[in-house]
Amino acid sequence: MVTQGQQVIKQWYKQKNWQQFPFQQEMEDAYLGGYSGLLNAPTGSGKTFALFLPFLADFINKHPENYLHKTNNGLLMLWITPLRALTNDIKKAMQEVCDEIGLPWKIATRTGDTPAAEKQALKKKLPEVLLTTPESLHLMLAQKEYYKLFQNLEVVVIDEWHELLGTKRGVQVELGLSRLKVLSRKSEVLSEGSPHSRLHTLDSRLKIWGISATIGNLEQAAEVLLGNNFPPEKVKMIRANLEKKLLIKSIIPDNIENYSWAGHIGLKLLPQVMEIVAKSVTTLIFTNTRSQSEIWYHAILNNYPEYAGIMAMHHGSLDNELRNWVEQALHAEALKVVVCTSSLDLGVDFRPVDSVVQVGSPKGVARFMQRAGRSGHHPGAVSRAYFVPTHSLELLEGAALKQAIKDGIFESRDPLLLTMDVLIQYMVTLAVSDGFTANELFEEVKTTFAFADLKRSEFNQLLDFITTGGKTLAQYDEFLKVEVENGIFKVNNRRVAMRHRLSIGTITSELSIKVSWLSGGSLGTIEESFISRLKPGNTFWFAGRSLEFVRIKEMTAYVRKSNAKKGMIPSWAGGRMPLSSQLSAMFRVKLDEVAHGTANDDEVVALKPLFDLQSNLSHLPQSHEFLIESFKSQQGHHLLFYPFEGRLVHEGMASLLAYRISKIKPASFSIAMNDYGFELLADEDIPIEEALEDAGFFSIDNLLEDIQHSLNANEMARRRFRDIAHIGGLVFTGYPGQPVKNKHLQASTSLLFEVFSEYEPDNLLVRQAYNEALAFQLEEFRLRMALQRIVKQNIILKTIERPTPFAFPIMVDSLGRERLTTETLEERIAKMARQYDVDEVLPSENAKAAKTRKPGIRRERRF
Repeated sequence: MVTQGQQVIKQWYKQKNWQQFPFQQEMEDAYLGGYSGLLNAPTGSGKTFALFLPFLADFINKHPENYLHKTNNGLLMLWITPLRALTNDIKKAMQEVCDEIGLPWKIATRTGDTPAAEKQALKKKLPEVLLTTPESLHLMLAQKEYYKLFQNLEVVVIDEWHELLGTKRGVQVELGLSRLKVLSRKSEVLSEGSPHSRLHTLDSRLKIWGISATIGNLEQAAEVLLGNNFPPEKVKMIRANLEKKLLIKSIIPDNIENYSWAGHIGLKLLPQVMEIVAKSVTTLIFTNTRSQSEIWYHAILNNYPEYAGIMAMHHGSLDNELRNWVEQALHAEALKVVVCTSSLDLGVDFRPVDSVVQVGSPKGVARFMQRAGRSGHHPGAVSRAYFVPTHSLELLEGAALKQAIKDGIFESRDPLLLTMDVLIQYMVTLAVSDGFTANELFEEVKTTFAFADLKRSEFNQLLDFITTGGKTLAQYDEFLKVEVENGIFKVNNRRVAMRHRLSIGTITSELSIKVSWLSGGSLGTIEESFISRLKPGNTFWFAGRSLEFVRIKEMTAYVRKSNAKKGMIPSWAGGRMPLSSQLSAMFRVKLDEVAHGTANDDEVVALKPLFDLQSNLSHLPQSHEFLIESFKSQQGHHLLFYPFEGRLVHEGMASLLAYRISKIKPASFSIAMNDYGFELLADEDIPIEEALEDAGFFSIDNLLEDIQHSLNANEMARRRFRDIAHIGGLVFTGYPGQPVKNKHLQASTSLLFEVFSEYEPDNLLVRQAYNEALAFQLEEFRLRMALQRIVKQNIILKTIERPTPFAFPIMVDSLGRERLTTETLEERIAKMARQYDVDEVLPSENAKAAKTRKPGIRRERRF
């Protein structure tokens, strides 16, 4: 039987001349049936309507007589998105539906961009539907009597859940949902005005739905979202199963023999890219870093000035007004091309976009699919995506990408566990508002996936930390934030409460400086480390403009327009992504096909001269083989290993193997790496044959102990602790417009780390820092799996005369980090190419690549 609400929705589809997809009908039935769960749907498939329309139908069913006149219902739907930019687009779509069916509602947003006056108005009266972010949800939980805001809440939707899963923002969402489930328990306690006592014992009426793109662990993603206490009989997984038409094409250089062996800029293929732009209505050119987007924008403007006025740039460091203008101009079909980063990865609907260009490997299958979906972003349209390699071997990544998508292989997003810094922040958030009782909060937190294994002793340690400063900080008043009154943990100090509200969130980054015109108006933000290197009169490129640095005052860098054609490009921390495990596995599959002569991909055919050269100079490894190359030069003895596992795994493996070699013969090693392999360089002969005879050389036995010896684990943990201390509230980063200087924050967190390490070795935050260093900086799990794979392979040790196509990029990757020289980078690469008779490498391209990278890949290890 069709309900009145369903009838209204069907009529709306009919008026729009749209056909309801089967998955949208399935979603409607599940929602009206009282289920929660996960909706798996590709971008541009109508997933927003799939969840919003059933919610409206449910409301109409509950108020069939007066739904057109029923207002002041309180907050009924909370829609959480990972990006503030998404809220405007979703709000517009929802508001249109409400207006068209005659529902007198105003859809509202509450994010960091919402004006203060609107936020104050929302505190007094919430709309029926509110779009917000994880951080803004926690700010709402930090309000006095916050439970009244959510007393009518019926459903929470987590949009783009795959982007939040596996991050500390995702843990924030888990904790926020655990509190909302508690508040929705059917209990008269709330009506009596108290948020405490026995709420956790009753059934929740709250529906929770997540929306996710395809990832490798969708079932687990649903478990994490819903928590451990959700009745399984009320959970459903809805899959769209739409065959999205996707056209993927690699841009292959005309003369692959003369294409760069190394680099990550890709400007040699600019003419081919601009041919695509010319034939398309609107094109998004995705780059992997903000620096890269600035370089490409500058290059297009220089070489194709006719695009001035119809091209733009979009990345996260640009001023919010500029980004909004770009998004509106895309909607209005006023732009021909936009150079962008991950800031345009997610859900915004730009229908004029019919082509996407990916510059350089996206390093992940799911990330490429997400970006490809920006084109043809509506049901039934074809998504056209073009892959631009920035160096020769990256073409094989293009072939691996296409194969992985064809086979439906996508990365998993592993959930985070026991992130104590996020839990500390959450505990203080609740203490800032109405307070909490220890037993109830412990039971509540245990219902989340992230803290299912939390021990009561650990929880008590955190309670002790926020109330007394723990074992170490009891003498310092600034760490005594929470007081206990009649069993309720509360923050009574207004200064503590204010500083905590300003610090809510888990996104950490280097201190940024605002960039403004002398005449007024903001361009965006650049990291302090870059601005600090500038002198008055220096020229740099930012926001697509040539700028002259004038002065810095009160955390603002003032600039004026410059006519200089050359200038520095800012670099931002955290720009380089490692190859994902799924893409690296498919890369090895493609390489095995090359070695067997069975590959017929266009990319592989084009790379035949490179692979023939690799085979002539050394060897093409098959799937059962592991290649090591050895040669000597004026620099010393080079060993090159090729696991094809990504740079983070290679960093750990290089240090590990260097340490194990040093136990045979003490030596100092210089280490370089990229996504395909790594190099060990020593002044003297390296006893690799003797090392390979040892069965334990690639073994995982004593792995953690050897990692501790081979790496400065203490320094790695110290670096992780900086962010942990920020999130956990151990340091205050400053008031708006008055941030604490980065060097002061680093000094404070380093001191805290040393104090905890010496006087409180069982400190949970220090333990977390070491665990994060292993998990995220070294990808210890992947390292372990790679070693287990290599142990079963045949080791091929080749002595070579000069660097091979596999080796040269690794060696070039290290040149930009060696600073004690008077030669330019172009001169050094050219010299290296001449020295080893590598004419195929293009020095200018490799030099640009090395110049824009951040220091730190070439490392010295002394054993």
